[in-house]
Amino acid sequence: MTVRFEEIAAGVHLLHEPLLRVNVVLVVGDGAALLVDTLSTAGQARELAAAARAVTPHPWTIVNTHHHFDHCFGNVTLTAGPGTEVYAHARAVAVLRDGPDALRRAAYEEMRAEQPALAEELARTELATPTHAVHEETVLDVGGRRVLLRHPGPGHTDADLVVHVPDADVLVAGDLVEQSGPPAFEESYPLRWPDAVADLLRLTTPATVVVPGHGEPVDAEFVRAQHARLVRQAWLIRAGHTGGAPPERVAAESPFGARPGLIAARRGYADLDGTA
Repeated sequence: MTVRFEEIAAGVHLLHEPLLRVNVVLVVGDGAALLVDTLSTAGQARELAAAARAVTPHPWTIVNTHHHFDHCFGNVTLTAGPGTEVYAHARAVAVLRDGPDALRRAAYEEMRAEQPALAEELARTELATPTHAVHEETVLDVGGRRVLLRHPGPGHTDADLVVHVPDADVLVAGDLVEQSGPPAFEESYPLRWPDAVADLLRLTTPATVVVPGHGEPVDAEFVRAQHARLVRQAWLIRAGHTGGAPPERVAAESPFGARPGLIAARRGYADLDGTA
């Protein structure tokens, strides 16, 4: 299946991977480029590279928004050129460096029922450790364009990065913001996720194009609405934990539905119990 980039702002291009609806962003500057995320497999990454080369011949730097397979397992393929720099949060760097086998196993288990062919490919994928660790924020010069990499705090994971391109008014939010489905809470910090989204909202204007991890681009108003639901989810968890309610009761009232709400409640209870 052929994939291609479409320009969503001046010199900022978006590719939708069709299988899992993952978004990849390409920022093009003067003689340099930046790729945000690298997809799931070597095959997907090769198609991504071809699509990027149809837009620009410039060498690229890579950013991984976090360490989940659909955002970074293509690193090896996309760093085939000499000296390619890859940025990620410090905790994502550590996981990719120290736990590649665990990441492959987790990816396989997640996908084997619904996408068995993809799961088999994930189990064989070679992983590459990012070359640069971001702790709070880093500013890159992408061919004369200022690009901010910022860790807004724990949310979807403890290693999320957002990528802000201020001259184009584009914010790449990774899986801190989701459009094609509810937020994924499996490795999340649901009590702190609202603060992370509030932090990234401070980078937006009414006209900002926000690129979620999956699905269609959204605006700041969409993000504010999702933030309000995350605040409600966190409040329900705290109230349920204080009142001794089982996580299932919290899940029944979740603004994201019972299944995501149950995962969020269990993660939040573990955090409050000090067992997360």
